[in-house]
Amino acid sequence: MVRAALDKQPADVRRMFDAVARRYDLTNDVLSLGQDRRWRGQVVAAVDPRPGDVVLDLAAGTGTSSQPFADRGATVVPCDFSLGMLQVGKQARPDLPFTAGDGTRLPFADDTFDAVTISFGLRNIVDPRAGLVEMRRVTRPGGRLVVCEFSHPTLPAFRTIYLEYLMRALPAIARTVSSSPDAYVYLAESIRAWPDQRGLADLVAEAGWTDPEWRDLSGGIVALHRARAPQ
Repeated sequence: MVRAALDKQPADVRRMFDAVARRYDLTNDVLSLGQDRRWRGQVVAAVDPRPGDVVLDLAAGTGTSSQPFADRGATVVPCDFSLGMLQVGKQARPDLPFTAGDGTRLPFADDTFDAVTISFGLRNIVDPRAGLVEMRRVTRPGGRLVVCEFSHPTLPAFRTIYLEYLMRALPAIARTVSSSPDAYVYLAESIRAWPDQRGLADLVAEAGWTDPEWRDLSGGIVALHRARAPQ
């Protein structure tokens, strides 16, 4: 099984995200060179929310990823295990129904959502496969799963440069903009340890989703995986 939390206990990871919540969105924008906005747009397009759809945005953080679903007329539930993230999000977006929840024990009934999405959070669920099983439980038959996660650049030379950025430049830049820069050392290590595109697709299938597929974004720095709940 993937060591998603790199031997950190869930409470440690939760405290880490509580600590970075205040400047989390700004830090992500700087570290991704603004690419996170484009990636979020690709997630919304992949989910393709329609008015009346009920969407679970898991690991939603401050709700930056959730708001576009509401703007498209869907009912979106931002869910995160970090109370610090939820508090910052509720202040910024009071109309969204922020909900605290553990990715392996979601506080929702079976077959609740038309779509479930998680962006850059599956790595931080202590058991990613169990998290994917739980997402399937709360998704209606035929419903959609969209996972946006860091992955493996497809060009070997670019991958070398990218890993150098992750392990050296990312923590250094985080020190200038983040409210808790040490957390980004953990985040860089978790990205490096994460499965490649095929490995994550296999994990999605093992969790009971059907027809998993993926599309590379930004040369494979990020991969967008999609699948369906069984009918």
